[in-house]
Amino acid sequence: MTGVRGKTGVPLAELLGARPGVEVRGGSSDPSTVRLAGVHPTAFSWDEPSGWAAATEGVDAVYVVRPDRADAPELIGALLAGVPPRARVVLLSERDPDHTGPDGWAPRAERAVRDGGRIWTILRPSWFMQVFTDPRFYRDSIVDTGQFSFPGGGATVAWIDARDIAAVAERALLDVGHAGQVYELSGPESLSLPRTAELLSAAAGRPVTHREVTIVEAVAGMTGFERDLSALTFERVRAGRFADVTGTVERVTGRPARTLRAFLADVGPVVWGP
Repeated sequence: MTGVRGKTGVPLAELLGARPGVEVRGGSSDPSTVRLAGVHPTAFSWDEPSGWAAATEGVDAVYVVRPDRADAPELIGALLAGVPPRARVVLLSERDPDHTGPDGWAPRAERAVRDGGRIWTILRPSWFMQVFTDPRFYRDSIVDTGQFSFPGGGATVAWIDARDIAAVAERALLDVGHAGQVYELSGPESLSLPRTAELLSAAAGRPVTHREVTIVEAVAGMTGFERDLSALTFERVRAGRFADVTGTVERVTGRPARTLRAFLADVGPVVWGP
């Protein structure tokens, strides 16, 4: 697994570790930080290709979290070239990738998997619900200012719990029937940003309002590729690219995707404070 400490990585590692007979290698640039039950910390960094062969030797499946950097298509292709030919590959991509990135960056990343000569499955999730509980995204602003600043332009978003993405990834990595599938993943409802703020208010126990901002304001402080990619992502939100609700989570896992209300109830006061 790449990205084992990430939003989908942690719940996926927990699911895989609970499956009998499954050995999980958790890739990290600092293996000492990987402390997940049943996971073998494994040295892996996109910046150190010399270590990839040891990390993937003898594996039956690989979970690839697409690195959001300009050279991602080339890196993914190079990684998979050294993966055992029998291995399954599951790529975490994103919704509507054909419209993402300079020079067709996102579709090229997917194409590196499709053309890699391995059994593959591609996951295209909507925006993660975890952005509301992560201090690197919106959590601190919600708690400190009571505002959720987002350049939505009136569009709706079918937020998805990263745990549901992980549940689909688990099936694709271990079970038959997922070869060559592209799974469009969403939560069970498409919410306006004001409605999203209402649910945040109820969960946090304090008023939270949606503040409409420009895309320029939303990407302030970012530079280079990160800024370009983030700006394009917000443009796609405004175009409704993350609004569609799919039933893929339930079809693959046998249970419905979690609602935002249920997700917020799960995280509770540990996230929002007293």
